[in-house]
Amino acid sequence: MTGVTIAEAAETVGLSADTLRYYEKDGLLLRPVPRSSSGHRSYGEPDLRWIKLVTCLRATGMPIRDVRRYAALVRDGEGNEEERLALLHAHRDSVLRELAEVTAHLGAIDHKIGIYEHKLELVEQSA
Repeated sequence: MTGVTIAEAAETVGLSADTLRYYEKDGLLLRPVPRSSSGHRSYGEPDLRWIKLVTCLRATGMPIRDVRRYAALVRDGEGNEEERLALLHAHRDSVLRELAEVTAHLGAIDHKIGIYEHKLELVEQSA
């Protein structure tokens, strides 16, 4: 069986082995991770690609229940693409709203930085 161990998979995707076990236990993966003859998990390239997508979805704030739902839809195969698309569009809209809010906050921080930089320039010029 070709694949990587859980430790190698964790390093590759930037998660802990415990997180990978949690993802597997909680139904976030597309399939049960195959095991070697010794019983150790063996992650293939498709598993790693999927875990990277799950990581992306979680990092952008998708709730576990939605990731679980999306994984279930993908596991179910063809015929539910509209539902998958709707789920991803809804998440994208949420990410865009959050991005706009963070961008506005960054603008306020930049404004305040500008005020202090200008004030310090005036102090330096008068010295």
